[in-house]
Amino acid sequence: MALIDCKHVSLGYEGRIVASDVTFQVERGDLLCIVGENGSGKSTLMKAILGLKETESGHLHYGDGLTARQIGYLPQQTTAQRDFPASVFEVVLSGCLSSKGRRLFYGKELRRRALDNLNKLDMLPYKNHCYRALSGGQQQRVLLARALCATGTMLLLDEPVSGLDPLATAEFYRLIRRINHEYGITVVMVSHDLHDALDLATHILHMKQSGAFFGTKEDYLQSDVYRVFTGGGSHA
Repeated sequence: MALIDCKHVSLGYEGRIVASDVTFQVERGDLLCIVGENGSGKSTLMKAILGLKETESGHLHYGDGLTARQIGYLPQQTTAQRDFPASVFEVVLSGCLSSKGRRLFYGKELRRRALDNLNKLDMLPYKNHCYRALSGGQQQRVLLARALCATGTMLLLDEPVSGLDPLATAEFYRLIRRINHEYGITVVMVSHDLHDALDLATHILHMKQSGAFFGTKEDYLQSDVYRVFTGGGSHA
């Protein structure tokens, strides 16, 4: 059973439809990249997957035991967030909030989970550092570790390398591959960089205001949607 089953969904924002007739599925182990023109509803779709926004029509269902609370989310980072005055460990531990329940303090198990996710992303040596003193690439790894604290199943990443330099971008994508391949975490990522998306993805969802393409990366490279979007170019 698919983790996400989206059929003929229309999405609206501020009283207007931004995408219509969107159909796709996300299976365990997939790495789905969502691409398309600005304003085509990519970020709005992410909010719908997270249960933060209602669809205008169609249906979007969770399967295989997944719920919205079990999805880890890395939104686009704001300037204010980059200057957050907390330690790296405190930021990552806050990702365990939904598992904390009514307890006043984070228990040993949740603290261990935060340390484990820092280690997965090669950031454990920085656990006592001030978050705002880190580089942009290091901050994104910390926020990714935070998102992992909320899930063992699926990550949603919204333009996660925006503003990063090429070296930090390449390192971040290496970690995404590791999370997907080694730890079996399903990844859904919005990307503005088609070349990088095609290098990473198992599947592509190309959003348009009317309809959307969904298929494997190989099917997408053979599609008219890809040819039109790239002006007839090819993916090397």
